[in-house]
Amino acid sequence: MYRNVLSPGGADGLAEAQWAWWLSLECRGSDDGNTSHDKRLSASEDELKNSTMTWNVTVLVSEFILQCVIDPDQKTIITVSLALIYLTTLIGNLLVIVVITIDLHLHTPMFRYICCLAIIDIANSSNIIPRMLGILLFNYSAIPYEPCLLQLSMLGYLGLLEGNLLLVMACDRYVAVVYPLRYPSIVTSKVVWASIILVILIGFILLIPYLVYARELSFCRTNVSPYCFCDYATMVQIACNDDPKYAVLLSTTTLIVAMYCVTLTLFSYYKIARAALKISSVKGKQKVYSTLLTHLPVVALFYLPLIISYMLPGVGVKLSTEACNSLIIVGILVPPMVNPLIYSFRNKEIKSSIYRLFTGNRTNPEIEDP
Repeated sequence: MYRNVLSPGGADGLAEAQWAWWLSLECRGSDDGNTSHDKRLSASEDELKNSTMTWNVTVLVSEFILQCVIDPDQKTIITVSLALIYLTTLIGNLLVIVVITIDLHLHTPMFRYICCLAIIDIANSSNIIPRMLGILLFNYSAIPYEPCLLQLSMLGYLGLLEGNLLLVMACDRYVAVVYPLRYPSIVTSKVVWASIILVILIGFILLIPYLVYARELSFCRTNVSPYCFCDYATMVQIACNDDPKYAVLLSTTTLIVAMYCVTLTLFSYYKIARAALKISSVKGKQKVYSTLLTHLPVVALFYLPLIISYMLPGVGVKLSTEACNSLIIVGILVPPMVNPLIYSFRNKEIKSSIYRLFTGNRTNPEIEDP
């Protein structure tokens, strides 16, 4: 699909447009008299000026160019790191999904949430890393407009899903620690599926304004992006729209999501820490605090880079291309790699199920939680 933007080499496009305009002019009433022809010729000068002015603002282009600006000295290291991150993410999260799916003992609320998180993590990494590797390895930097919009939409939607799911998982742990005896009656299967559906719907609702505004953006200066992927913030930066509503939407949505997701997530972990103080068992306290000390860095690793990279441009603070690329890469690609290690592979039930999966034994040696 073509998009009204200004592409490099616009002069050739302008010449073609003027030639097409001239042919259409000649086709209009060619059997008129000389006077009529002179009038058309006189009027054509103003029409040509207007068409030239309009064409300077709007030129058809079907793709964007992702330059993926990085330090040339670090290109090899970054490429290898991305490949390793992607392989680790795929293997770890696929293993989590398979184990939870085939082991009926793991069909509990907590593990259903973990399985959903693993699916989101695979989708998030697959949305970004393969194209980045194509750019870095094969200089495949051109991306058609519609796939660019799709990547933009998936990036925003999956980020919203993960943020809301992390909040739900924090609330689940809060109920499990603070109300352990009532947990089975509070967090039922219906509650789990209702919360998952709610997370999906919230993501769609928050994504709609981005899609509407993204299609309104006009690119009258360039279709070249210095970044490694298509996202809304990038499109706003290279677009020629002067209306501040496009940047304000980004900052406002990020602020709203940060306020309710981050605040409620941290509040849940705070209540968990308070509840841990009342646990008489030293081992029980250590287990709860170990969970907090591992979960909180993951939450911070997910939120901080994205909040910084998305909110600052909306308030007029410009980040360097390298800094923006690095922040978003860390916020989007690193959490999917470490989430299986934090939420799954440290868990006794998951480790036991993996042992049975690879050994074929129905019994396994006692595995202690860390």
